[in-house]
Amino acid sequence: MAWSGGKDSSLALHRVLSRGQYEVTALLTTLSSEFRRISMHGVREELLEQQAQALGIPLVKMEVLERSNIAYEKELERHLRDFKAQGVEAIIFGDIHLADLRAYRETILERVGLKGVFPLWQESPQGLLAEFFSKNFRSVTCCIDAQKLGEEHVGRLLDADFVKSLPAGVDVCGENGEYHSYCFDGPIFQRPVAYRLGEKQFRPLQLNPTGDAPVSSTPGFWFCDLLPA
Repeated sequence: MAWSGGKDSSLALHRVLSRGQYEVTALLTTLSSEFRRISMHGVREELLEQQAQALGIPLVKMEVLERSNIAYEKELERHLRDFKAQGVEAIIFGDIHLADLRAYRETILERVGLKGVFPLWQESPQGLLAEFFSKNFRSVTCCIDAQKLGEEHVGRLLDADFVKSLPAGVDVCGENGEYHSYCFDGPIFQRPVAYRLGEKQFRPLQLNPTGDAPVSSTPGFWFCDLLPA
């Protein structure tokens, strides 16, 4: 399972486990070796580990040392070849409707001789979120795109009120990168993962000459530091 720790990964995993078609042998998560956090989501390594323990599935960390696609692909292929050598046949993804991203993933998988499984593919985002809520999953937003959402949207429980607060044009599942989440409870968890909210921090894509504050109107991301409770 390509595991980001968010709601889409959780719902995709739940569907696969419910159908019993595959035995899920591991969660594969990309981790920043510099910050020890889940890539893009910014969730601490310790909370990732607690999440995997609560799921009862072995965790494999793919540490990215360089900020380049070439380095990422090289490391990913190494892990995929290791999985294949262990008898793994497929990798599960929580993607919904980004065709370019799916094609990119499948190109890499084809080089290794594995296939991709996409349990949520091309389904209605509204329907998927309704299913997520109906299954009693619980998730908190950990990162938002500051050009599409405001600071008030990060560090919030993913619920009906959050959905109502989303501006027009924002995908309710955040499939275009509008927001990312950390799932801490649900039917696939043996127990909830305890956390508390830490500080919010804005990280611009570009810095001003002093490097200590965002330039006005600079695109970037708001993160909420989730802390182990």
